[in-house]
Parts: sequence; C-alpha cells; structure tokens
Amino acid sequence: MFLQNLQFPSTKTLISAVASAAATAVLLRSIARDYLPRELQIYFQLKFRTLFTAFSSQLTLIIDEFEGLNHNHLFEAATVYLRPTISPNTKRFRVTLPVKETKISVSMERNEEIVDVYEGVQLKWKMVCKQIPSKWISNPGSESHHSTLKSDLRYFELSFNKKHRDMVFQKYLPFVLEKSKEVTEGRKTLKLHTLKYDRVRMAGRRGDPWQSVNLDHPSTFETLAMETDVKATIMEDLERFVRRKEFYRKVGKAWKRGYLLFGPPGTGKSSLIAAMANYLNFDIYDLELTDVKRNSELRNLLISTANRSILVVEDIDCTIELQDRLARARAVNPRPHFHHPFNQGEQVTLSGFLNFIDGLWSSCGDERIIVFTTNHKDRLDSALLRPGRMDVHIHLSYCTPCGFKTLASNYLGITEHSLFSDVEKLIETSKVTPAEIGEELLKSEEPEDALKDLIEFLERKNRESNEPKATKEEQGAPGEDGVQEAEGKGESETAKG
Repeated sequence: MFLQNLQFPSTKTLISAVASAAATAVLLRSIARDYLPRELQIYFQLKFRTLFTAFSSQLTLIIDEFEGLNHNHLFEAATVYLRPTISPNTKRFRVTLPVKETKISVSMERNEEIVDVYEGVQLKWKMVCKQIPSKWISNPGSESHHSTLKSDLRYFELSFNKKHRDMVFQKYLPFVLEKSKEVTEGRKTLKLHTLKYDRVRMAGRRGDPWQSVNLDHPSTFETLAMETDVKATIMEDLERFVRRKEFYRKVGKAWKRGYLLFGPPGTGKSSLIAAMANYLNFDIYDLELTDVKRNSELRNLLISTANRSILVVEDIDCTIELQDRLARARAVNPRPHFHHPFNQGEQVTLSGFLNFIDGLWSSCGDERIIVFTTNHKDRLDSALLRPGRMDVHIHLSYCTPCGFKTLASNYLGITEHSLFSDVEKLIETSKVTPAEIGEELLKSEEPEDALKDLIEFLERKNRESNEPKATKEEQGAPGEDGVQEAEGKGESETAKG
C-alpha cells in the first residue's frame, strides 16, 4: 500500500536537480578559488582526497620523470618495460627511429593507459603529460652538454588494489627494473666509441668525452681463422666471466677481465675483438693512449665508459716505449724551457697505467673487459703481464691448415677441394698470415682458380723465405695459436692450440 502511494520524481525533475547541484558546486569552487587563501585551498583538497582514498580500494603510485634535476631511473625503466606491452584498450602508440639506431622504438602515447598482469594481478599504467611553463632541464652525461627546454611534465600513474601493495614494492617494481635491462640489451645497437678531439676544451664541463658510430663489423667466432679448440676455450672463458657477478663480489675482486692478444700483424687481433663484442653484445671503447696527456685524464676516461663493454688498448708496447723515450729525454735535458708535446706533468706514467688496470679506479664499473694488443709481447714490462692485469694471453700466429679451411669456407663457400691438401702442405712450411691468404682468395670468384693462385703465392713465399735475409724473423710460427692464463709475476705457460 505504501509503495503504491509512493510517487517517484520525473526524469525532468531529476535532471534539473542534478544540474542545480552541479551549478552550486561550480559556484562554491569558484568562490573558494577567489576568496580562500591558497594554503586553505590545499588543506581542503588534501582532506577531500584523504576522505576519497579511505573509501577507495585503489592505490596509485606516481613515478616522476625527474628527481630534482636528475633523471628518475624507475621512470626510464618503466618506459622501456612498457614498450613491447600492447594492451587491447590502448588505441595510440608513439613510434620512432632514434638517431644512430637501427631498430624502431615503440612507446606509450601521452595520457594513454596500459593494463599489465603480474602473478594474476592487474596493474594499470597511465602516462600523464601536463603543460607547464617552459624551463631548462640539464642533461647529465649528454654529448651536447646543453640543457633541454621542457614545456611539459611527464609522469606515470601505477594503479592497483591496495592489498597488493607489498607485492608491488617487493616483487613487481624490481621485476620491471630487471626486465627493462633485458629489453634494452635485446634492442641494443652495438657502438664503437673513440675519443673526441675537442675533449680538452670540455675540461670542467659535464659531457661524454667519447663519440660513437654503429659497430657493424661482421666478424664472429665461426668466421675466425683460428684453431677450433682455441676458439672454444675463449668462448668458454667469456661465458664464465659474464655469469660470475656474485662470485667476483664474494671473493672481493672487481668484475673485469683482461686479455692480451699478441702475434705478428695481420693475424686477426682486431677481428677477434669484434667477434668478442658480437658474441657478448658489448660496446667497444677504442682508447688511443698516445692521445691521453695525463693520469687524471685517463681516470676520467675510464669512469665515463659504460658497463658491459670492451675497452681496447692497441699496440701497448709502442705506447709504453713512447713514454719511456720521453722520460729519458727529460732526464738528458731537464731545463725548464725544454718543451715537448708531452711535457712534465702531461704524461701517462707506468704506475698510473697500472692503477688504471687493476687499482682502485679499475673497480669503477661492472662487467668490463680490457683487451690489449701487441706485436711483440717480449717488449712488455713484466708488471703488465701478471694476473689481475692481463689474465688471459692469446697467441695469434701465422695461418694453420685449420684456419685456411675456415677462410676457404668464408671466401669461396667450399669445405672440400682436391687442391686443399697441396695448400695445407705449403701452409705448414710457410709464414703467411690469415690476412694474406684472405687477400689472395679475393682475387677470383672461381674456387679452383683462387686455390691455384694461392698455391703460386705460397710457393713464392717459400722461395723467398729460403733465401738468405738480414732481417730479423718475426715472432711466432705456424700452429702456435694458443690461450694461456697469466701465472706468477709476469711468467706464464702456453697451452698450445
């Protein structure tokens, strides 16, 4: 009976009431904005937000792009992590091809949402972008050393049920950080870094003293003209190094590894370095020590190299000899007006170089490989050769029959031929480098013609080597490729390849 007499308001009445309430709310908000002090407005906003949050089951984390003047690493990690994530509800994506990169980058568009699922829990990401008065933001570590004009404020909102708060902080966010590293490595374009010519003028300013180009070297361990067991030993050593982070930390050693590549010119030292970089997906830093003026500059260069990289110091014997000659010149003529491009105080000393290899400054970074090359190992100071500085010594000698077969497969696309036996016999009695054999194989596209030309070349080399010569024989002999671990104080035993 009561329900029958109850009269519900009409739709028109409801719309009118809602409109009136909305107009009243707008009027009150306008009055509060115009007449209430700013501090009081903020106070009421916080109270209303607290009241709303108390009745809400959702928790929202704000991840700003910047923390003060520095980049927020969590924001950058979230940006990378969300790139491959495509939510059915997301309608817009930003697609770019960065400078010096070869892979297309996909990222969230402004004010779009992505729903991620982790351990059965839904987590909603939203990229929020707001316009702000333009201001300059410094770019730490950028190559241009200039600030960027920012006219928008970017941050992520991560929303989830508050009962999952501990899981998000303890498991999900660390997962995002770790996954972003994997995505970055998977999309990484290898770089070859060299010193900038104008880095001296950059002294005292923030910036990267290195400049880079894409590393497109095609060398791999499969294409190297080396003994098979030697290549296997090197790859096993590299794999063991990269997976032993906790081991290095446990024993109190910096997570780095030193290699010495020695042997005659043209035996594949540069190709081996490129193969190592491609195998590990590491960038290469090519350090020309003769361009470094002092120990302090060497330290700065070391600090500015990235983790997971290979630092290359070529012809280390020539560099050390140059410094020794300069030291002797100063001893002979110590006058103050004696000028030299590397004068007193502007020189990389042997002690400074050793500290750079395994001293305190060598621990500034993780997962680094240092590769030294030389044509004359016997000219190196024994202090450079000991373990901890040059851990693994790799002898790259003249071409062997095994190396020739690899070159024939690379250049001619064949693995067997009736002339192989003749070539191998000549190689065993010749001092010929893989570079020389590769150059001969390039001269003809027909395998048989190329092999005949190679046989003629090897016979000519043998005749020349049998003639009396006054020149000193170069270090190395066929079949002596090998890997050796540094032992004792500069002494080592060769493990023949």
